[in-house]
Amino acid sequence: MDEGMTYEKAYTELASISREMEEGGVSVDLLAEKVRRASELIRFCQSRLRDTETEVNRIIEGLSPEGEP
Repeated sequence: MDEGMTYEKAYTELASISREMEEGGVSVDLLAEKVRRASELIRFCQSRLRDTETEVNRIIEGLSPEGEP
């Protein structure tokens, strides 16, 4: 995945691939390549979501007075 990739860019590209496939706009010759790229994008998005969830939870925990859950 390139260094400048963001969640939004990955999601947009994934949506584009999905639309292409749903509309039948992907030739059989390119199908495996599109599925491979979609898989990479899905993994990237999942990773970004997990990282963000972890960071948000850490921030929220830091707001709680000490000793409180």
